[in-house]
Amino acid sequence: MGTIKTVPVTRVKSITKEDFIKNFYEPQLPVLIEDLSKDWPAYKKWNLDYIQSLAGDQMVPLYNNEPTKGRKKSVVPAAKMKLYDYIEILKTKPTDLRMFFYNVLKKMPELTKDFDYPDIGLPFFKKLPVMFFGGKGSKVLAHYDMDLANLVHFHFHGDKEVTLFRPDQAKYLYKVPFTVHNLETIDMDNPDFDKYPALQEVEGISVKMKHGDALYMPSGYWHYITYLNGGFSITLRAFPRKPKKLAKLFSNVLFMRNFENMMRYALGQKWTDYKENSVLRKLNKKYHKNAK
Repeated sequence: MGTIKTVPVTRVKSITKEDFIKNFYEPQLPVLIEDLSKDWPAYKKWNLDYIQSLAGDQMVPLYNNEPTKGRKKSVVPAAKMKLYDYIEILKTKPTDLRMFFYNVLKKMPELTKDFDYPDIGLPFFKKLPVMFFGGKGSKVLAHYDMDLANLVHFHFHGDKEVTLFRPDQAKYLYKVPFTVHNLETIDMDNPDFDKYPALQEVEGISVKMKHGDALYMPSGYWHYITYLNGGFSITLRAFPRKPKKLAKLFSNVLFMRNFENMMRYALGQKWTDYKENSVLRKLNKKYHKNAK
């Protein structure tokens, strides 16, 4: 067993548009900005009680870290319940149930009055602000976003830990073919370097977020997240503009996801096992001849 090597993220209190573009956006480097949301109404208003008061009876899909088996699609809800009841769980006890990509404009448009799009030089796509919720101890599998957007991730109510990985680190992360995540059997907090020796080569960027913090995650960066207590975040996204990344975006969305679901339906668990075994063999042969 071991520990993933990390370096701390760059942290600033505030930042100008010019400095953000020059020092972080153009070189594609992450940064945590502590005061970016301080002037939002959300900074004072947003907590679990407030979201719960607006929830009503709407039903929401919830996800855990159990791998999807057999012929199911790659992302399938583990449960559905009223948002009010789910938030009650977050407030009172640990849970591995998470909610992600909650479309604020569609599901709770009144929240859009509480935040704004920061003028830091990113061409934000304003039709898709999305929220993420997690309970104490819940973890988000190491992955990158399929749409390759530049992300600004604002956290509220509590604390969370994030480990980022540059896109060039994917070759060590045991990325599963035709997906955007690594092997679900890996414990990123306590990795087994005998079983997964390539992880010894990885270098991550460690981040601890508190209420109101904003984390810039450049396009294609991997992220692994642990909720230290029940809380939620909102992500504002800016899609890539360069032709090469746009082509990759459309390939991911139109081909990769559909091909993966088609193969799962056709071959079931054999397809998943084949992919996972192939990435294990490939990396372990390269990094540890005696790997288990």
